[in-house]
Amino acid sequence: MGTRAGIHGRWRPLAPPGGLRTLSPLPPPGRLRTLSPLAPPGRLRTLSLATLANTVGTGLWVTGAALYLTRAVGLTPTEVGLGLTVAGLVGFTASVPLGGLADRRDPRSLRAVLQLAQAAVAAAYLLVGSFSVFLLVATLDALLISGNLAVRAALVAAVGGPEGRVHAFAILRAVANLGVALGAGLAAFALVADTGWAYRMLVLGNVATYLVSAALIMRLPAYPPARRPLRQRAGRALRDGPFLAVAGASAVLSLHGVALTLVLPLWVVTRTDAPPVTVSAVLLVNTLLTVLLVVHLNRGARHALPAATAMRRAGLVLAAGMLLWAATGAVATVLAIVLLLGATVIYTLGDLWHAGAGAALAYDLAAPDALGAYQGVDTLLAGLARAAGPALLTWLILDGGPIGWLVLAALLAGTGLAVPPLTRHALRNRAQPAPASDQPISSST
Repeated sequence: MGTRAGIHGRWRPLAPPGGLRTLSPLPPPGRLRTLSPLAPPGRLRTLSLATLANTVGTGLWVTGAALYLTRAVGLTPTEVGLGLTVAGLVGFTASVPLGGLADRRDPRSLRAVLQLAQAAVAAAYLLVGSFSVFLLVATLDALLISGNLAVRAALVAAVGGPEGRVHAFAILRAVANLGVALGAGLAAFALVADTGWAYRMLVLGNVATYLVSAALIMRLPAYPPARRPLRQRAGRALRDGPFLAVAGASAVLSLHGVALTLVLPLWVVTRTDAPPVTVSAVLLVNTLLTVLLVVHLNRGARHALPAATAMRRAGLVLAAGMLLWAATGAVATVLAIVLLLGATVIYTLGDLWHAGAGAALAYDLAAPDALGAYQGVDTLLAGLARAAGPALLTWLILDGGPIGWLVLAALLAGTGLAVPPLTRHALRNRAQPAPASDQPISSST
């Protein structure tokens, strides 16, 4: 069970990234200010529709996977948790090699092929009847998901162009939130029916969305490299220390997502007087604000230095949200509800600034001819943070109480403050652009 979706797979070098031939880049962000979540007609609209289909499947599967695997397949909750943990750890290994492959191949075709492969693996969940088979299928699924995130970053960069890729990411994030919400709503019918066949329909629905997404992606033009890049040493991105430092800081900041989706719901029901339904209200507020504000809040952070400033702001704002959540355990019911919702508004602003800044930093600090590989490294670091987050934050906050929230707030604020100097160091040490003869040749249609 994995989500699909930047620095975290979300995505200026002097030349088009990864040696990709840029075809008719997006209009400047100011001309798209009033767009709908699906963007104006064109390539970004097509990619948005593919994302919508893909994330509807995410919502279907994430909502019903645990119940399908336990109630229809017969696995124990412990087996499901262990299998997903092992699969997730193995899956990280695919992000860098598949990201590097996107630098040498057409990312559109590569992503479509990966979507088809994911459809086949999603269908294989219907064959699961034992823990060993489940572990095999879940591992293949995790490998494809992790690699596909890096390939997706290269494709978004090609579609958006150097000045539009972060804006494109913002639109796609809004679309993804809508898709997951729609999928989760559709999955509710299976949960109400609570039968084996109802849960199997969720599996088939997930398969179908992969196929639709692949078909839509193939409607985009090809983005082949203008010329085969010069041979690079393996693991180049993994040895770029300044980039790793910035990407690592962004990965640490991404722990806030675990706090929202896992720790806060448990905190509400065990440590506050707020009713459990408040958790649904919190997640709804976060989703709605993301859809409404993500494009607006990410207009200014398209390059590294402005993005680093936005990342610093994100860390401080996220820290303020953590402090308000901490206070909800010591107040009466009504005030707890008000604080939970108010803190969620503040949290969402920080979340959106972090995501947009991460995208700009990942693109701007990457070597122009190795964008996919660098995104793969970023995906790897973010994945490691997400893997460590649940155990770390549940122990820190649910066992530590308000002090745990204070520690998390200090970590987020300190990390955010460190990003601008780390970014300036990375820019000073960034590899020189390739010679003019090796630069990709732009063309337009």
